[in-house]
Amino acid sequence: MNRRVTGLLVCISLWIGAYASSVRILEQADDSVACRRWVDGQLARMTLKQKIGQLFIHTVAPITIQKNKDNIERAVKEYGVGGLLFSKGELKKQVQLINQAQQWADIPLMITFDGEWGLGMRLEDTPEFPRNRVLGCVQNDTLIYQYGREVARQLREIGVHVNFAPVADVDNNPNNPVINVRSFGSDPKVVADKVVAYSRGLEDGGVMAVCKHFPGHGDTDTDSHHVLPVLDFDRTRLDSVELYPFKKAVEAGVGGVMIGHLHVSELDEKPASISSEVITSLLRKELHFSGLVFTDALEMKGISKNADDLCVQALMAGNDMLLVPRNLKKSLESVMRAVKSGKLTEDVITEKCRKVLTYKYALGLSHKQQVAAEEIENRICSAKSDSLMIALEKAAVTVLKDSVDVLPLDLSLSENILLSLSSSLSEAYPFYKELKESVSLSWLHGNADSLQQIQERVAPAHQVIVAVHQTKDLSAFLPFLEKVAADKPLVVVCFASQKVLQEMSSVLKKASAVILAHTDKAEIQRYVADVMTGQDLVDGRLSVDMNGLWKSGTGLTIDPDKPRSYSPEELGMDSKILLAIDSIAEEGIRQQAYPGCHVLITKGGYPVYNKCFGTLTYDGKEEVKEHTIYDLASLSKAAGTLLAIMKLYDEGKFGLTDKVSIYLPELRKTNKQNITIQDLLFHESGLPSYLPFYEEAIDLKTCKGGLFRKKPDAGHKLQIASNLYACTDFSFKKEWMSSTPSEIYSLQLADSMYLNKEYQRVVMQQIINAPLKGHSYRYSCLNFMLLKEVVERISKVPMDVYLDSVFFKPMGLKHTAYNPLKRFPKEEIAPSAKIDFLRGGPLQGYVHDEAAAFVGGVSGNAGLFSTTHDLAVIFQMLLDRGICGDRRYLSRATCGLFMGMKAKSSRRGLGFDKPDIESDDNSPCAPEAPASVFGHTGFTGTCVWVDPDNELVFVFLSNRTYPVVFGHDNLMKLDIRSRIQQAMYQSIMY
Repeated sequence: MNRRVTGLLVCISLWIGAYASSVRILEQADDSVACRRWVDGQLARMTLKQKIGQLFIHTVAPITIQKNKDNIERAVKEYGVGGLLFSKGELKKQVQLINQAQQWADIPLMITFDGEWGLGMRLEDTPEFPRNRVLGCVQNDTLIYQYGREVARQLREIGVHVNFAPVADVDNNPNNPVINVRSFGSDPKVVADKVVAYSRGLEDGGVMAVCKHFPGHGDTDTDSHHVLPVLDFDRTRLDSVELYPFKKAVEAGVGGVMIGHLHVSELDEKPASISSEVITSLLRKELHFSGLVFTDALEMKGISKNADDLCVQALMAGNDMLLVPRNLKKSLESVMRAVKSGKLTEDVITEKCRKVLTYKYALGLSHKQQVAAEEIENRICSAKSDSLMIALEKAAVTVLKDSVDVLPLDLSLSENILLSLSSSLSEAYPFYKELKESVSLSWLHGNADSLQQIQERVAPAHQVIVAVHQTKDLSAFLPFLEKVAADKPLVVVCFASQKVLQEMSSVLKKASAVILAHTDKAEIQRYVADVMTGQDLVDGRLSVDMNGLWKSGTGLTIDPDKPRSYSPEELGMDSKILLAIDSIAEEGIRQQAYPGCHVLITKGGYPVYNKCFGTLTYDGKEEVKEHTIYDLASLSKAAGTLLAIMKLYDEGKFGLTDKVSIYLPELRKTNKQNITIQDLLFHESGLPSYLPFYEEAIDLKTCKGGLFRKKPDAGHKLQIASNLYACTDFSFKKEWMSSTPSEIYSLQLADSMYLNKEYQRVVMQQIINAPLKGHSYRYSCLNFMLLKEVVERISKVPMDVYLDSVFFKPMGLKHTAYNPLKRFPKEEIAPSAKIDFLRGGPLQGYVHDEAAAFVGGVSGNAGLFSTTHDLAVIFQMLLDRGICGDRRYLSRATCGLFMGMKAKSSRRGLGFDKPDIESDDNSPCAPEAPASVFGHTGFTGTCVWVDPDNELVFVFLSNRTYPVVFGHDNLMKLDIRSRIQQAMYQSIMY
């Protein structure tokens, strides 16, 4: 512990003693010497009455009428209260009163707030976060921490220093009238984890957290606002349930604890809030709590009926600060009398006051503060707050049941019914609209359509989804829904509270799937629709037991990056033979063909083999994951450029025999003016296979001995091919390259490398000037670079924008993009090079292909990045003759033409690569692959092969070019990809 914090603990040494736990909020204070000086200075000039006043928190309404202002002024000036607690009201009025009260105060006031779910609990028109019962469903406690930080930010904006939250009670009594949804759940460990995360967020944000209601208000069926609840449990039960979250909060260094008005017979006959056994013996000495102890409101009937001189008894029991009754004068006088009579000593009052002042200093109250009232609403209701709230609500969505694996929905079913039970169509529209994007769907509305009409429409349906938005007239539908659930798949989605779902237990027992969404906000409706169609992740867990149906902790994870596996035998394939793929893939890693890879095989659209192997680098610990993004290299031709070409052909924008010069006029009057689009697709244009586009940008005078040499020397150490070494110590021409971005240098090639955007013209001119060599087959990346230009001239938008809007986004592809670093963290992308001779360093998220790099990363030949799952969707769409979900992207005729047409002089199809049926040695596929197979490979170690005859899609992604290209060609030598494809074919059971 550092010297500053140690000094602060000394400031309250009489309260800490030998039992103390560290308190996080104290770590936010300044120098301990200054703290002690300020506290001692205040105490030296204070009267006994003023010291007593610092122990009181006065509750007032945020009302700006003169009577209320006078009440606050009297409490602050005459009685010198230590803090204020405002009840329900309006934001601006509370800020106005806080500023006025702080001006009146001699010692700055500790402003407290009862904000269990944020400002919205007390102030109108402010963010109202979900109740704790909903947040208890969230599995990611980092979100709960962020929630605490955001609530703290909002509280500090309005001048609040202490939040009477979180509730640390365990909700294990369904008849509890006052705690229920205020608790994080019925599992003590879950409650403890959430309490600690939220408290830390609050206190890291500069607001003291106060856990309540010690020793635990969860398992009661009475309300302490009216009567004193009784907890008749033995100590073993108390330790394992009620006390557990408080113990963990204390260990985590929480700053405050509020004592509940509870009778816990095992601990003391006195109510807990005035019991020294509960506060001093248990909380302070046994649990080692050294922070501030607050009473619950002393005017609550649960305690006010049971004791006289409450404030005196509360202080004697060990409380530090009192939430006093409305009669402040009477309460203060009772404490004064107790001191004068010797019932309480002045030393006790002084040390309690010292402790309060120390915490005030730690909270920044050594000087007066004023809240900036201008635009306070805009500072509170921020976009960041809205985003966090939606993130919490999404994380709380819970799939309670999926008994027959209907989730994600089978998008091939055509007779689906959505029945919305809502007050209006507009209320339920977001869910319908989002679901309709992927599912063939008819929509019925519980209010607008009669029950008889609904029954008639539902009868022929294959699947029924009922979305519950309200409880009105819900009971009228339950018998009908029970019958539907007994007859066909029924998915129940509750866009209301858990309480609403509990009313449907008879239906839920028979339903195929049940989703609890808690709220019907439009964003959550859309999110649930995406979850149901396999486009988003859900992992919520029920926070409390529900109606005898499900226990707390119930919930299913649906991860689109981990699609549900199917038994290969169900789809006519032998799983034992498929297991041979494991050893082939692992052999590749051992032989350093690649550091890692991902293999995915689907049959009829269903995954039969899906495994990740290895890591992203040979020396790294980051494993290949389902969502690892790879540089596709030339596979970009088939997965990107060719899709755009097929779509434009489909729309009649060009013909295959059209001359490319029609669309690229710069080719007219050149030796390339007669090249057709079909020539480019078949690689029969006569263009050279490769051009060193980058050389024009390099200052060759800085390359001693030339850019390349056949033998290594001091300036040519990096081997990039057999008998070829590259110079890495050279400079680029300043007119073309810059280390900083600008409007001119806008094409990023690597970290701190930005190319002049005009260089794209240089590349095009080099293609125009390139020599031609007949029209026989010669594979060339230049062909597809020209096809990209055709796409952009016809569509009038950049090709990446076109593909994203026409294919990738509508198909729900979330990990497919050019220039992926604009959308994804670098850590999610497999590196393709440790040392690149052109760019002088590693490549991770920047395209490996030099030609694609020097046109800005979006090229016809390369540049696309993706995952195995996204690629499987793209090529399954082609296999399904242009359909994905309920939407047609390409006509059946266009798909048939491009998938089936083959060049006469080579194995090439229209843009696709194909097996070489005449020569197994020259074929990129396994010998078993039929002639109908189409797909493509990529230089970085990628491939996709589609087999229409057997309805198979085979995807293999790796980064075999890492760390350098030369010496890492074992992928080809070992024939890894075709051997895996061969195992796939051998597993087919005839």
